[in-house]
Amino acid sequence: MAANSLLDVIGKTPSIWLDRMVQARGLDGRILAKLDYLNPGFSKKDRAAKGIIEAAEANGDLAPGQTVVELTSGNMGTGLAIVCGLKGYPFVAVMSRGNSVERARMMAALGAEVVLVDQLLGSVTGQVSGGDLDEVERVAQRIVKDRAAFRADQFNHPGNPRAHFNTTAPELWENSDQSLSAFVDFAGSAGTFVGTMCGLKQINPDIRGYVVEPTGATVLAGNTASDPNHPIQGGGYAKADLAFMADVPVDGYLSISGETARATTRALAREEGIFAGYSAGANVAAALALLEDEMRGGTIGVIICDSGLKYLSTNLFD
Repeated sequence: MAANSLLDVIGKTPSIWLDRMVQARGLDGRILAKLDYLNPGFSKKDRAAKGIIEAAEANGDLAPGQTVVELTSGNMGTGLAIVCGLKGYPFVAVMSRGNSVERARMMAALGAEVVLVDQLLGSVTGQVSGGDLDEVERVAQRIVKDRAAFRADQFNHPGNPRAHFNTTAPELWENSDQSLSAFVDFAGSAGTFVGTMCGLKQINPDIRGYVVEPTGATVLAGNTASDPNHPIQGGGYAKADLAFMADVPVDGYLSISGETARATTRALAREEGIFAGYSAGANVAAALALLEDEMRGGTIGVIICDSGLKYLSTNLFD
């Protein structure tokens, strides 16, 4: 049956077993990958974008025709461009120039006004640091004030984790034939991890949750950032004060290097036919590491966060 709007097909993405990768490495257990790169905006952030806007409409925080503003690495901005465009809200995406150019072009094509913010002196293109993100936040706040806009605020708005609580968690559980024993996710805003884990813990309190951070920036695990520069776009900003993380217990933390994330992303394409981005590679690499160790024999859920099409200008597939 045909949907009435693209909004109606956000979520409900398919999941597949990564048995080829697991068996090729001689590991015991299974990895279930939810293909959120097949959302309309090619990323998991479509869920959060829809959740935030619909929650703001319901509680009266967003007026008809009001401008929406948000900082983004590109995925949340793409999701908001789609949702706001279909609902009639002008949208301004504020993004660091360190993110891949495909993201800015896609948001603009979808009708967003894209404001690009220069990186800090010494920052590396393709490696957006916490300091770079602070500059983006400063510009976003100014635009919100100047335009009397609604701030989508993905790092703090409860509509972000609530979307994953309502959709991602039950989908993963059912897609796993109710066999899931763990979930791992690379932390950006942490909305996906927190919402999904809260939902999964409600279904089965024994399911374990693991946060993935880039090597050298494992601040959520309680360490000092020694090398916050890494190529895994969309997270790993070395910010220890993520608001959502107070809402769910974490069973463990894993660190994945940019090189390992890149190699695993390439392996996903070759071995499983999944053309994904850096953070998907980090998630799968973390799940493989868990099957080698404390989750041997378990069933681990991961999110394929976004599409490799958003990284063609980077060195991910060179």
